[in-house]
Amino acid sequence: MNITASQVKELRDATNVSMMDCKRALQESEGDMEKAVKLLRERGMAVAAKKADRVAKNGKISAKVSDDGKTGVMIEVNCETDFVTRNAIFQNFVAKLTDKAMDVENPAEAFKAEITAKIAEIGENILLRKSEKFVAENGAVASYIHMGGTCGVLVEFGLEKAETAATEGFKELGLDICLHVAAANPKALDRSGIPANLVENEKALFAKQVEGKPEHIIEGILKGKLNKFYSQICLLEQGFVKEDKISITKLLESKGKELGDTVTIKRYTRWMLGEE
Repeated sequence: MNITASQVKELRDATNVSMMDCKRALQESEGDMEKAVKLLRERGMAVAAKKADRVAKNGKISAKVSDDGKTGVMIEVNCETDFVTRNAIFQNFVAKLTDKAMDVENPAEAFKAEITAKIAEIGENILLRKSEKFVAENGAVASYIHMGGTCGVLVEFGLEKAETAATEGFKELGLDICLHVAAANPKALDRSGIPANLVENEKALFAKQVEGKPEHIIEGILKGKLNKFYSQICLLEQGFVKEDKISITKLLESKGKELGDTVTIKRYTRWMLGEE
C-alpha cells in the first residue's frame, strides 16, 4: 500500500516516534491510523520492558506550587544519561508531568502510558522514581529546585491568616526556608522525629567523652552536648544558613511578627537526584 508523507507526518505528530517507524506501522496497518498508533504503543511497551533493568539515575527533580499556594507537588523523573537529561524533549516532558501531577493522586500509575511512549521516542529507560504532594488546609506550600534539578525541597507552612500566603514577605520567607533545607539537610523537623536508637548511640558516645569528669558537672555537659546534637539535625533548632546565630524557630517568630501572623512549619521533604 502506498503510504503518503502527510500520513507519516500525522502519525509522527501524534506519537513522537521516528518517521521510519511511523511509516512501517502504517504499512503494517494498511494505512489505518488508529491501528498504527496501537502498534507503536505496543512496541513502546516492548521497548520499556527490554530497558527496564537499566540503571536510571540521571534525570531531574521538578516541583510546582499552585497559584493560591495551597498545593505543591514534586516529582523525580530519571533517565540513563546526562545527555538525555539536558535534552529539551526530556526537560519539557518532565515539566508537563509536573503540571499534570497537580491533579492526580498516583502519578506513577497515571503516567505509565506517557512514560512508555517517551521511552520509545528517546530510546532510554525513563522512570518516575518518586512523587510527593502537599495540600495545605490552613497555610501554604513553598518549593525550591537546586542546580537544575539535582536537589528538590517542598515545605508546608501553617498560617492563621489566609491572606498572608500572598504577601511578598511570606514568599521570601518560604524560599529562604526551602533554601535552608536544601543546604543544611536536616534529618527531622524536631526532636520527636529523631530515631530513639540514634539518640541513645549519641548519649553513649557523650558519656565516654566525659569519663573522669567531676560528677557534679557531668549532667550539665551531657545536656549541652545533646542540645548541640539536636541543633545540628533538627530543622527547627538549626541555625539559619544566612544568619547562623538565629535558629529557624526564632526566624519564624521574627518574620511572623513582621507579617502580623503566626508562621509554623508543618512538614517538609528534601530529595537528592538518584537517592534511595
